[in-house]
Amino acid sequence: MFPAFFFVINMESEKRMRTNHEIDYRIHGSEMQCVEIELDPQETVVAEAGAFMYMDHGIDMSTIFGDGSKEQGGFMNKLFSAGKRLLTGESLFMTAFTNNSSGKKQVSFASPYPGKIIPVDLLQLNGKVICQKDAFLCAAKGVSVGIEFQRKLGTGLFGGEGFIMQKLEGDGMAFLHAGGHIIERELQPGEVLKIDTGCIVGFTSTVNYEIEMVKGIKNMVFGGEGFFYATLRGPGKIWLQTLPVSRLASRIISYGSGNRKEEGSVLGGLGNLLDGDGF
Repeated sequence: MFPAFFFVINMESEKRMRTNHEIDYRIHGSEMQCVEIELDPQETVVAEAGAFMYMDHGIDMSTIFGDGSKEQGGFMNKLFSAGKRLLTGESLFMTAFTNNSSGKKQVSFASPYPGKIIPVDLLQLNGKVICQKDAFLCAAKGVSVGIEFQRKLGTGLFGGEGFIMQKLEGDGMAFLHAGGHIIERELQPGEVLKIDTGCIVGFTSTVNYEIEMVKGIKNMVFGGEGFFYATLRGPGKIWLQTLPVSRLASRIISYGSGNRKEEGSVLGGLGNLLDGDGF
């Protein structure tokens, strides 16, 4: 039995409205988090390949095409659903975990890098959330994991995420993962927030997403922030991350290459030689 702070979505009104599988969950940890999901008999959760951490005896794991939301559509619909995932850089396959026992069972999924797991109740968010391509971690069965094409050429070419982002649709629970600390904002109608494109985790369907060019030649060439930033216009909810994984990876690569900036050091590159990293 889970303690009282276990997050339970079991309001009678919501039960009548939900068509996706209804799951309970608990998030463990601070920086390297995992989400533990409690499944009632015959409930299923789907997850990205490689996200699995552990599960109770009685839960069966199966590999499926796409997200498993097109059960009655036949092989071609399943293949089409899986093919869309290739456009977002994900695998053709996802993993489904079903509780085939007679009692409640738990399965857990871990975050792939330091950051936070974000629970998203699609029923409370008009049934749709748009997110960066690698943000999706897992969801209740029935949640559709598709693609969202950016309508404007400039947004697609320079938006950091390209023409394609992920979209989550349905009325169940989904879980996103992002790097560093998560900031959640509720934009009012007409309110605009300018953001580094890599710091966007996701936003609701009512938010307008566009790309603007940084003004001023000096800012563009010497500012170190790139040529473009994103503008999100309300109304709607947005989620931002303080540490995009691309930013973390580039810093690690720069240190591994031996071409460190040596911030604050008067020795600069000579310091690499003195501490043995210049060879």
